Amino acid sequence: MAADLPDHVRIDGTGVTLVLGLASGLPTVTYWGPRLPDHTDLGALTRLGERAEANASPAVEPVLALTPLAGQGSPGRPGLAAHRDGRDWASWALVTAVDAGPGHLVITSVDPAHGLTLVHTLALHGDVLAATTTLTNNGDAALTVDELAAPVLPLPGCVDRIIGFEGRWAGEFMTRALHRSMGIWLRENRRGRTSHDSFPGLIATGADVTEAHGLAYGFHLGWSGNHRLAVETLADGRGSVAMGALFLPGEVRLAPGATRASPPLFASVSEAGLSGLSQHFHRYLRSRPEHDRLRAKPRPVHYNSWEAVYFDHDPAVLIDMASRAAAVGVERFVLDDGWFLGRRNDRAGLGDWTVDPAVWPEGLHPLVDHVTGLGMEFGLWVEPEMVNPDSNLYRAHPDWVLGAPPAPQLSFRNQLVLDFGQAAVRAHMFAAIDTLLREYPIAYLKWDMNRDLSHPGGADGRAGAVAHVDGLYAVLDQLRTAHPGVEIESCASGGGRADYGVLARTDRIWTSDSNDALDRLAIQRGFSHFFPAEVMGAHVGPATCHITGRKLSMALRVATALFGHMGMELDLRDVDAADAIELTAGVALHKAHRTLIHSGDLVRLEAMAGANAFAIVAADRSDALVSWTLVTEQRGYFAEPLRLAGLDAAADYALKPVWPQPLRTPWPLADGGVFSGAALMQAGVQMPRLHPGTAIILHLRRIEGCAPQASSSHNNFA
Repeated sequence: MAADLPDHVRIDGTGVTLVLGLASGLPTVTYWGPRLPDHTDLGALTRLGERAEANASPAVEPVLALTPLAGQGSPGRPGLAAHRDGRDWASWALVTAVDAGPGHLVITSVDPAHGLTLVHTLALHGDVLAATTTLTNNGDAALTVDELAAPVLPLPGCVDRIIGFEGRWAGEFMTRALHRSMGIWLRENRRGRTSHDSFPGLIATGADVTEAHGLAYGFHLGWSGNHRLAVETLADGRGSVAMGALFLPGEVRLAPGATRASPPLFASVSEAGLSGLSQHFHRYLRSRPEHDRLRAKPRPVHYNSWEAVYFDHDPAVLIDMASRAAAVGVERFVLDDGWFLGRRNDRAGLGDWTVDPAVWPEGLHPLVDHVTGLGMEFGLWVEPEMVNPDSNLYRAHPDWVLGAPPAPQLSFRNQLVLDFGQAAVRAHMFAAIDTLLREYPIAYLKWDMNRDLSHPGGADGRAGAVAHVDGLYAVLDQLRTAHPGVEIESCASGGGRADYGVLARTDRIWTSDSNDALDRLAIQRGFSHFFPAEVMGAHVGPATCHITGRKLSMALRVATALFGHMGMELDLRDVDAADAIELTAGVALHKAHRTLIHSGDLVRLEAMAGANAFAIVAADRSDALVSWTLVTEQRGYFAEPLRLAGLDAAADYALKPVWPQPLRTPWPLADGGVFSGAALMQAGVQMPRLHPGTAIILHLRRIEGCAPQASSSHNNFA
């Protein structure tokens, strides 16, 4: 290590601190947690953690470096696994330079014996740490990289619960909590996209942490492909979290002088429980430059044609549907799958991105002109990474498809994956989409991906899953540069590609293909741990859900969709007059509170079993919306009082039910009332008796200079 380097460096966020020790020559986190006082003696943090020699253990235990190296002799997982034909595997890179500034660190470590350089880049944005590891091959021969983790962060011993994510198609973002024990909690995803069943995020807490209280750590890998997440607890009690892209055999080989960066790790810590942790991540996303475009105008209410007509496109029908959509308050009309050459079903057409003259003899112009003439924006569905064998593109370029011959391709929605690692494929797909964007005033692309990368082999016979994701990012970046005003949605059979990597290049995530409002409550709750409402696609679906077969009221479907980037996906010809009035009112309610929903702090509330409750609270605590849904029948006659959170305890609030309109159940507070924030949060509010599958939304507005309402039959805080 260079002699003039400090023993410790520190960076601070709004409420968090990261301290690195450098005295060993290896960059090591000595503290990561709630913010320390500015005068804290950083050397004391190291001394406080010193240990005596343990039996059957090294005299000095290897430090837990940002990148644990094989050369350390550590019994834990390495953060870097690289070699040159089996040699140069025991890397030992020591710090040579530190570039420190307000909120950021760049630490360079060099291993001259094995010919490599590691650069750790760490930056605090508010209370979220963004961290990457960059590897450079300084040797004369190619370096095979089997693993390159983002910077590895420690976990304190008091954090003994791991909350991971699992799921399936139409049931994404389900959480499962496990006790952290000695050994490794490991999740691997090999689907080639973020996946429905292994979202690359985890939360670590103490056993007593709630939504509003306690120490919680959150970690997310911003990568849209194969990944590996590991929580390791060594026999000596030290714990750590490591996340990185999962490389297939021989997939990453660095030529002399070449560089590869890990996907970024995003991490945060909060003493305000799980909701406080989510607020950190939401504020970070809202502060990113990529999010500026979302603040430039209100998020338009969508109409999507898919569950109304599927592949059965009739221009007259869709023009009529656009008129109906505009009448209920829609602001963006999205034409889904079925518009392009030969696309009458899912067995043909993918890859041929020209309008089918057999269905649209005048092109899309009549529909687009009608949509824009009604004051709506026009959006279009595309799936550029895919190709049907029955397509002109595949017949001309069968070598453009990922595969691993002689192994047969898996049948998967009658489509194959184009190899975005090939420059020719990327150029062709950019040109095809660019042509559409130049011909039509398209404001929005729904970019779909409806299968896994089951055989991700490139034309050169090497694994190509990483190259495919790199190529996808390159095309999205190229499109954003060429068409900066076009919004893009990340869809992958629903929420199969949801991460901060793709979200740096897109504007919305289609959370799930399920529009079942009850299932969506759990899906959206899981999604909300890392993503804010304005990027969460949430639609009012048909009365009878096409996936679950469950029949749900319009009031419930609106109540669930209202709290995201709202839209609808149903055949408006089937909506009767009463439901049309209610849908219109729901859209109007969303627009009235859209700014709050898309900028406020999410507070997930602790509701009784069988109920779902949360609130969106304005940053200045002046305004709030509260959602309470009874999912299953309650055990007693009445629900437990719902204690709110996030309000100003010293303020008074006017409480009023705003959905459904009118309220359809007797409730002493039907006409509203004025209550203190302290009473609402500490005593709670007795919610009305509801049928399962119904919801109520409350609006709270802070009142200045008004005393709380006196006890009466309308006050249930006795």
